[in-house]
Amino acid sequence: MKKALAIVISAVSLMAGCGGADDETIAVEPTGAASRSPAVQSPGGAGRDAPRTLRFKGETLDGDAFDGTSLAGKPVVFWFWAPWCPKCLAEGPDVAKAAEKYKGRVSFVGIGGLEKDKGRLRAFVSRTGTENLTHLDDRTGKVYSHFKVTSQSSFLFMAPDGTASKDSGPLGESDLNRHIGELLG
Repeated sequence: MKKALAIVISAVSLMAGCGGADDETIAVEPTGAASRSPAVQSPGGAGRDAPRTLRFKGETLDGDAFDGTSLAGKPVVFWFWAPWCPKCLAEGPDVAKAAEKYKGRVSFVGIGGLEKDKGRLRAFVSRTGTENLTHLDDRTGKVYSHFKVTSQSSFLFMAPDGTASKDSGPLGESDLNRHIGELLG
């Protein structure tokens, strides 16, 4: 009976276009100096060492190069979304509000993936009001893979030392504020 119920729940999640587990802690890196070995100097992080997790490169939806090490030394919220995901679409306005509220204290990076058409990624950003966030074009899935994200909507909340926790959406304003409050201490 339990196995049948699990199959039904999995099928419903897939049919909804989104899936994932809630409140997971992601195995990105352990805390402390050992987590930064071997470290790289971050060009945008005022000489701080970048945790291994931030050593990735990508491209923004505007076509600009993006280097993850530029985020070193500050709290970051990574939002993994897909343009056809109803949960992602619903939480977009709350993500935009949180980004505005914590502007200058927390970096927000949207990662649009699981889509072949860049125009649909751009339309999603416009439709959700998240134009003021940096959004990465992850049509290849490289950034999703780098962070071991397997579903959308997913969030990765990363502290300045590289430790991170993961949660699955939809996350509303109060959930985002709670996670970001934990990042800021």
